[in-house]
Amino acid sequence: MPNCTTVTEFLLLGFSDTRELQILHFVIFLAAYLAALVGNLLVITIVTTDHHLHSPMYYFLANFSILDLGAISVIVPNSMANAVLNNRIISYAGCVSQVFFFFLFCTAGFALLTIMAYDRYIAICKPLHYGIIMNRRACVQMGASVWVAGAINSAVHTGSTFSLPFCHSNIINQFFCEIPQLLKLSCSDTYRRELAALAFSVFLALGCFVFIVVSYVQIFTAVWSIPSEQGRQKAFSTCIPHLIVVSLLLSTSGITYLKPISDSPSPLDLLAAVLYSVVPPLMNPVIYSMRNREIQAALKQLLHRLILSKTKLPIFVS
Repeated sequence: MPNCTTVTEFLLLGFSDTRELQILHFVIFLAAYLAALVGNLLVITIVTTDHHLHSPMYYFLANFSILDLGAISVIVPNSMANAVLNNRIISYAGCVSQVFFFFLFCTAGFALLTIMAYDRYIAICKPLHYGIIMNRRACVQMGASVWVAGAINSAVHTGSTFSLPFCHSNIINQFFCEIPQLLKLSCSDTYRRELAALAFSVFLALGCFVFIVVSYVQIFTAVWSIPSEQGRQKAFSTCIPHLIVVSLLLSTSGITYLKPISDSPSPLDLLAAVLYSVVPPLMNPVIYSMRNREIQAALKQLLHRLILSKTKLPIFVS
């Protein structure tokens, strides 16, 4: 067995050692973070303030925006601070927190996408029973189950990973604490249990994906039988964004967690991590707003109210 030392901190991989490129990294991540922040907060605000959007579909969408905000906030601000301060160090406790919360938000997000597919299936294939099945109590229970499932899955992975002894090095070949990279640092054969946990998560993700696919096969079958072209367009406008978001999340995360782990830092690894950790929270509000007419109408009304409130002049009576 190699000599093991207690790891109290980790060294993250920077995008560059050149100061100008570090500043560019900060600017790009800041722009992406602010765009994701504004986009997701707009979705949450619109759904909360517009009574026309007080339905299960938009309740789940607002929850999804909250999860997106959480996922990107766990990683990007820390990476920006490291770029500005030219610092690569993250404490052991900070790394544990980053792994736990990022896995929590990502797992809960995918579980919520599965529930959203079920919601669309009931709305389109069983519209007469929609109000009974997707009642307020059921929606709250589904929303709570998403957070519970995410917390349990995250706790299992975090506990399995950080119960391993880290002997080889404390250098993580990634710009945040990523489980596959952490497993490379372990000098114990017990890493196989974490691989088993990852395999179990992949199995669950595939199960959710199959459920989503089956749901949408039935949805599209029902949509094509709608005689009105306007009705078909409305159904597609609520389904297509969801499918795009599912495809984006699965493709970007699958690239990272299913590909072989390289022994040396790779620009491809950094790019893949950016694609699944930064791009989805940034693009999801855009995807939903581009295809959803109700969100577009609610956004226009919100902007109209804000403009009127700022241009309205006070009246003074002499």
